[in-house]
Amino acid sequence: MVEKSSRSIVKTISWRMLGTTDTILISWVVVGNLNFAVTIGGIELFTKMILYYFHERAWNKSDFGRVKKIPIEYEI
Repeated sequence: MVEKSSRSIVKTISWRMLGTTDTILISWVVVGNLNFAVTIGGIELFTKMILYYFHERAWNKSDFGRVKKIPIEYEI
């Protein structure tokens, strides 16, 4: 089974939305400044989306952990 590039893009965006929200909240708690936390989250949003996309595509080329279904041949 091979995944299309568009699937990786949608997965990248949805994961980063969740991850960036987490980063902003943690940064806000640690730093105490919401503007600075949003800046950190904004930078992190783009860098990690790019990294995740290429990471996902590399894993898509690997068969590690995949089980190929072998069609059952029937004899009558």
